[in-house]
Amino acid sequence: MTRNALRSAALAASLVVMGPLSALAASAYDFTFKGIDGQPLPLAQFTGKAILVVNTASQCGFTPQYKGLEALWERYRDRGLVVVGVPSDDFGGQEPGNAAVIKDFCEVNYRIDFPLADKTVVSGDDAHPFYRWAANELGFVAKPRWNFHKYLVGPDGKLVSWFSTMTDPESDKVRDAIEALLPKS
Repeated sequence: MTRNALRSAALAASLVVMGPLSALAASAYDFTFKGIDGQPLPLAQFTGKAILVVNTASQCGFTPQYKGLEALWERYRDRGLVVVGVPSDDFGGQEPGNAAVIKDFCEVNYRIDFPLADKTVVSGDDAHPFYRWAANELGFVAKPRWNFHKYLVGPDGKLVSWFSTMTDPESDKVRDAIEALLPKS
């Protein structure tokens, strides 16, 4: 077996024994979301890139942040940034639609073409393993408390920072953090 195959087998075995928040989850690349199209969306496909993972909702007061997320994606994708939207209905029931409705909303209203996950639980005991891992890595204060919470992952797959719902995606704080991770243009 190759090293990656052994690591994958060990991770799978640990998930059965220890649950999804395994000590073997060393980076964001160890996690896979279900894509909005129903296909796997493994973060490992973005190895070597910075990733901004954002839980989103279509009927939230912060929904206009989609515009800023798309602008970041357009501005930095050629330099190595990937924005991953993770629709969630966890906060205020503000993402009631199914995958087709969410995808249509994002494309029609915000022309989103960055990768989107299917609707995902991001808080509580049933949170997706990525979100449990991120909370474990960065601490309780870094957990999503509302829609449009942002996690920044470095090109090495390690969590670099997080930004609250209130932080605009195009703020200097977010752009400076992204710029620090990307090759100079």
